[in-house]
Amino acid sequence: MEMAETMRKIQELCPDLLTSGASKEEILRRFLKEMKLEGNFYQEMEMSSRFVDSHQDISSPTDIIDIHSHSFYEVMYCREGDLQYLLGSTRYQLHRGDIIFVPPETSHSPLCMEELKHPYHRYVLWLSTEFIDRALANNPDALPDCNKPFLLRTAGTRWEFLQQPFQRACIESEMRSTGWELSLGCLALQILVMLQRAINDHFPAPAETPELPDRLLAYIQDHLSEKITLERTARDFLVSESTIRQVFQKRLGISFYRCVTQCRLIRAKSLIQQGFSMDQISLMVGFSDYSAFYRAFKQNFGIPPTEYRRLISSHRHFPLPSDAPLPSPLDIQKNDPEK
Repeated sequence: MEMAETMRKIQELCPDLLTSGASKEEILRRFLKEMKLEGNFYQEMEMSSRFVDSHQDISSPTDIIDIHSHSFYEVMYCREGDLQYLLGSTRYQLHRGDIIFVPPETSHSPLCMEELKHPYHRYVLWLSTEFIDRALANNPDALPDCNKPFLLRTAGTRWEFLQQPFQRACIESEMRSTGWELSLGCLALQILVMLQRAINDHFPAPAETPELPDRLLAYIQDHLSEKITLERTARDFLVSESTIRQVFQKRLGISFYRCVTQCRLIRAKSLIQQGFSMDQISLMVGFSDYSAFYRAFKQNFGIPPTEYRRLISSHRHFPLPSDAPLPSPLDIQKNDPEK
């Protein structure tokens, strides 16, 4: 589901939402709820452009953000909202000024949203794999390791100014003035270069000390190809089943089995991109057969796994030579769906 396409549908079906004064992301959430559409809102979002998207997102303590992943890179700047954040199987304490880097098909989600004292406000960059590949082909040492997720803390450092290019990227995307696509691409490259310099300057933020919820999530990730039951998990961790139920409900706002399914499907998306057959993937992520995998995938993502493979293939490009140029203004403009 692309944001631009969805906003056009909202204009057609629920125009009153556009005059409510809410943010774009809140309008989208209300639309999905009003139209009784199921699925993971953040999991289903797609890029509207070929190279770079940017927007602001604000979540309240009543919002539920499931564990999800994307087929593109996501870079977020935390504008407001102290909360814990799950990045892969690692948990961090998130503060104002923190920058989260999420590679494709990396599971992530804010935790304990109901404990927020202020809304969780962030600036968001979505970068296509093609954009990153071209940038790396030109300057491989100038950009961070794009295969690894990380959280960088800028508050109290000389990198606090990074809020400015993130904010400017959101403004460019919203205003869409002359040359905004080129400006947005340049801002994205600037942010990536600054992230690498900041990493060279000091290490990314340390993770929180692993506790029972973290060890349970790591356990699920390590056993996806097996039959995972609440009974066996409780026995392996020497705790009661009710303790595990409470941990998942309190930390993630979902059930233990719902979390297992989400982790299986996120791993499945990555395996689809790697070219494994659907039957292989079904077994590799712990479904009893392809039909069970098919039903779960379509229920969560809105499309069958075969359709997801087709969409991914349609966006896949041949490997770039070492001298491949970065996206030019002409490349970006002719591929902008708004034009």
